[in-house]
Amino acid sequence: QVQLVESGGGSVQSGGSLKLSCAASGSTFGISTMGWHRQAPGKQRDLVARISRLGDANYADSVKGRFTISRDNANDTVYLQMNSLNPDDTAVYYCYARIWGRDNDYWGQGTQVTVSS
Repeated sequence: QVQLVESGGGSVQSGGSLKLSCAASGSTFGISTMGWHRQAPGKQRDLVARISRLGDANYADSVKGRFTISRDNANDTVYLQMNSLNPDDTAVYYCYARIWGRDNDYWGQGTQVTVSS
């Protein structure tokens, strides 16, 4: 079993920055892709960024050039550096981890990010 705990969310003004962290614990062996989704009020949960174990990253078009995903495999932690934030980035951000050979991903509890203008 894997537990994911996000941290680093908060409130920031437009143009500001935040860095989210997600630490995995438990049976972390076998983790392949890790990443972040977000869900704004009244909208579906969408992929923000993901990163393979070897560091191959993908981003949603809306965050390309502004967000950077990284990971520390030794510490089973994934990060999301968010720059040039705007109100459209306001959402609950959820960390996830995919396990080789397992059908269902693990999810964190979510952390709120609020960007004001």
